[in-house]
Amino acid sequence: MGKDIRLVLADVDGTLVTKEKLLTERAIAAVHKLHERGILFAITSGRPPKGMAMVAEPLKIDQPIAGFNGGVMVKPDWTVIETKTLTPEQAHTVIGIIRNHNADPWVYTGEEWIVGNVDAPHVAREQWTVKFPPKVGDIAADLSNVVKITGVSDDRDLMKRLEHDLQQAMGKEASAACSQPYYVDVTNKNANKGAVVETLERLVGVPASQMMTMGDQPNDINMFVKSGFSIAMGQANDEVKGAATYVTASSEEEGFAKGIEKYVLE
Repeated sequence: MGKDIRLVLADVDGTLVTKEKLLTERAIAAVHKLHERGILFAITSGRPPKGMAMVAEPLKIDQPIAGFNGGVMVKPDWTVIETKTLTPEQAHTVIGIIRNHNADPWVYTGEEWIVGNVDAPHVAREQWTVKFPPKVGDIAADLSNVVKITGVSDDRDLMKRLEHDLQQAMGKEASAACSQPYYVDVTNKNANKGAVVETLERLVGVPASQMMTMGDQPNDINMFVKSGFSIAMGQANDEVKGAATYVTASSEEEGFAKGIEKYVLE
């Protein structure tokens, strides 16, 4: 089956790296084996593009990198290929809905991550993950170049309601999906992981039918349905697993490397 796969597209957090954001030696070796076989490897994440530098460098990524779930597509040297933003009106609506649900909104532009309170839940963790600090201030001061808005809460039931309500409010005009149980990301309607598959088709010239996608969260389902093959991580929920072609072990049990080894390289 590996002969049918020409490109692997992987989510980062909970897929390529562990809960502690570690890239294991076995994962690195699996990607290097892909390179040796002539199989392309690309990454996509809700992170800002440069928040993926810590994995792009050791993996020798040489394909377009899709940050903000495709909201900003960059070359491996971080040159911007294309950017997809929310309108100021959409951004204002989204911030209002997040606040009405008593969640904490974060705003990302192409250059900055803006929070209202640096001591709010998950800010320190996110800074450690993406390797750069947020700007603290009025998140709604300038909504002219918003690439992503994230709603944050540790109340999982609230997050499910928030995801649903954002999807209902935005309809087909924007993409809203949980990227972690405590994050819901809102981006341009064409900035989702399914659109990343289509963009890579255009930029790299590999048909979606010959792509393998890998992920662990509901927002990864968009790329599962667009690609020829897909692998869900072992810790994914039943909805995510049901949408995938295959299921591997969890991110804590070398699930990424095992999936590549079994379903691509064998």
